Amino acid sequence: MTLPIALQTYTVREQFARDFKETIRRIAVMGYRALEITFEIPGTKPKAAAKLFRELNLAVPSAHLPLPLGKNQRPVLDFASQFGLSWLVAMHGPNDFKSLDQIRHICDQYNQAAAVAARHGLGVAYHNHWWEFGMVEGRLAFDVMLEHLDPAVGFEVDTYWVQAAGHDPAAVVQRLGQRAPLLHIKDGPATLEDPMVAVGQGVLDFPAIVAAASGAQWLVVELDRCATDMLIAVEQSHRYLVQEGLGHA
Repeated sequence: MTLPIALQTYTVREQFARDFKETIRRIAVMGYRALEITFEIPGTKPKAAAKLFRELNLAVPSAHLPLPLGKNQRPVLDFASQFGLSWLVAMHGPNDFKSLDQIRHICDQYNQAAAVAARHGLGVAYHNHWWEFGMVEGRLAFDVMLEHLDPAVGFEVDTYWVQAAGHDPAAVVQRLGQRAPLLHIKDGPATLEDPMVAVGQGVLDFPAIVAAASGAQWLVVELDRCATDMLIAVEQSHRYLVQEGLGHA
């Protein structure tokens, strides 16, 4: 059984800024039927974006947002309701991974956020980069997170950054099981600095990753930067996932 494919709109942030409507229409024509969005959408306002997504039958299962805590709680929950989200996704930067105490504090925040989200029928997922797979005070930061995060907190596993950090993304998603509902799918040389390429044209083994992802609900294509034309790479990525029997619109 294949998984549904979404596009993280951060991928096309520059195109959005130039012409939001035309870019979204091109993405829909490519075959994408779902988007993962960001809290601020270049080139438009949330109300207008939500209207156009509905017109084009584009689902929005997840978004990258601040955690729904403190002053951010109401704006984030309102945003989630406006787009019909299922998952609130957030991340922390490398400066928050300097000590075990910092990691424990981050986990406490996500545990609190997951409790708030659950009361509104939403899930919270942590999006990794490479620093979660570094050593902190003699411990793998990711292991410490798993010890302190409530099981209700899921992960959006960025498979590219896992491999760039020197770990096996298939093993990571297999270990997480049901706690990895969202997979970020990007490809390239799996280095920290080099540009990315269309999915299927780099070094990642996506058949192995998808086969190991027993709890995955969505394949989310995301290219932070690209060595080729971004929209062509976005289309090629969708085509590869469909042709290889890994994903569907």
